[in-house]
Formats: sequence, structure tokens, C-alpha cells
Amino acid sequence: MKVLIGITTHNRAGMLPKAIESALAQSYPLKHVAVFDDGSTDDTPALRAQYPEVRWYRAEDPRGYLPARNQLMRETDADLYFSLDDDSWFMTGDEIEIGVGILREQPEVAAVAYDILEPARPVSVEHGGMRLAHAVKGCGSLLRLSAAREAGFFIPSPGSYGGEENDLCVRLLDLGHEIIFMPGVHVWHERTILARDIPEQWRSGVCNDLVFALRRCPYPMVLWFVPAKILNHLRYAVRRRLLRPYLKGIFLFLRSMLALVATRDAVRSETFREFSRRSRGFAPAPVTVVMPPVDWAVDTTP
Repeated sequence: MKVLIGITTHNRAGMLPKAIESALAQSYPLKHVAVFDDGSTDDTPALRAQYPEVRWYRAEDPRGYLPARNQLMRETDADLYFSLDDDSWFMTGDEIEIGVGILREQPEVAAVAYDILEPARPVSVEHGGMRLAHAVKGCGSLLRLSAAREAGFFIPSPGSYGGEENDLCVRLLDLGHEIIFMPGVHVWHERTILARDIPEQWRSGVCNDLVFALRRCPYPMVLWFVPAKILNHLRYAVRRRLLRPYLKGIFLFLRSMLALVATRDAVRSETFREFSRRSRGFAPAPVTVVMPPVDWAVDTTP
């Protein structure tokens, strides 16, 4: 099974090499690394000469990480896609092997969520069994491309950031695929503030979360689910003093609502209930799946 490790980047030339080098150092042999430079104006283009083994893409004008990820997934002959942020990196060298082993052994699994460490949660945990999950995180996840293609890849929302993994994963679940979380198989996410606009991300995240609810929540649940989300976001915004970006996010959602109704494609009620159940606290019961041994997972058969 071939793996594409895709990294989308914008103006993080000082941090990007660590992500690239950790990807190139992965022990799984059937891999290649691609970087999508989304209109960087710093020294990112100069890194191409430093990493000739990497496949480079570039958009002269920034388009956002979502179209970049979709392009990387569409323009590859790989079987699997590992999504790695430009401020994230692998920690032990065998993370791809472990994920590939799961997807080869468990054909119903379409997405593997890695255990993300970050400055607010720096301590690793012991590698144990796997758990059912509701979604993955773009900074460290492995997707089966045939399933992602069946679901239609990532679908744009009015906001530029947030909600895309939930939207893809609920569609995967509705198609009968499964999503697995691996405690103790870590990817580090630095969560740098470089090239990151926190108020804009919050505005966009509020909007896109409501878009997700409007598009995917079945009727009649959507009639109270969307208002409940609006209130929950308001409580959080008041506590965190983010009222202005919250209001901007609500305005962006309302302004886009007529166009969004035309894109509504709700999942089945049982799918949405299961997705919601798993997402609460993200602490589902362990699933009985045997973790394949690493030496088996290194099989280099295409």
C-alpha cells in the first residue's frame, strides 16, 4: 500500500523542515512526501532545492489548506494519505507502519486518528488498543483514499478554517466506513502562532460548525440542533472574551444560509446520533481489534 504524506504550508519556512524531515525519516518504505506551498511570501520556495526527494506544489495566490489537501489527494496514485501540518512532526519513526497495518488488516476502517501531543498536553501515554472515534485531526491522520474519494473529499464551507474533518468523517460513517483512534501513537503539533490569526480562526470555526450542523443533521433534529450550537458557542465566546469574532461567525453563517440550504445533504439519523455519541468527551469504549505486529505492517507489496 503506497502512502502519500501531504504537508500544506504557508509562511512557515523556519518550521517546515522539521515536518519534512520527520516524514522522510518514517521507516515505512512505500511512501513519498509532498508539500503544497500555499502562496508563501517567506523563504519557503527556497526549501525546494534542499529537499529534492519531496514533490512540491505551489499556488502563487493563497487558496487555503482545504483546496490544497484535496489537490494532493486527487493527484496521487497512492492508496493512503497522511495529513501532516507544517507545524507538526512524527516522533518515533514507525507511526506510518502502525497505521498502514491497521488499514490493511481492517478493510472497514477508512480513517486513523493519531494521538496528538502539543504544548498544552506534552506527556505521551502508553501505546495500547484502539478506540472508535468520531473524527480525525488534520495535523496527524491517515485516510484510505478510496473511501475519501467515495465521500467526495473535503467540501468547502464559507469559513476558511475548521470543521472539515468532522464533515468528512460523518460522511464516511454514513457510507459504512469506520474511524479508529490510536492512543499512544503520537504526532507532535506545535500549534505555533506564526501565520495564525486566532480571532479569524474562531470566527471561521463558529461559522463552519453551524454549516456542518445545517448540512448533515437530519430532520427534524436540525431544528433544535443548530440553535443549541449557537447558544453553546455564545457561552464559550463570553467566557473566553471572543464575542466579536463569534458575532462575525454568526453573521457569516446567516449571510451564507440560502446558498447552504442548497448544499444540504443530511446523513442518516442513526449515523448522526452515533457521531454525536462518540464526540462527547471523545472517550468511547475500546473496540476489540487486534493491533497487527509492526514487522507484518512493513510488507512492501504495492
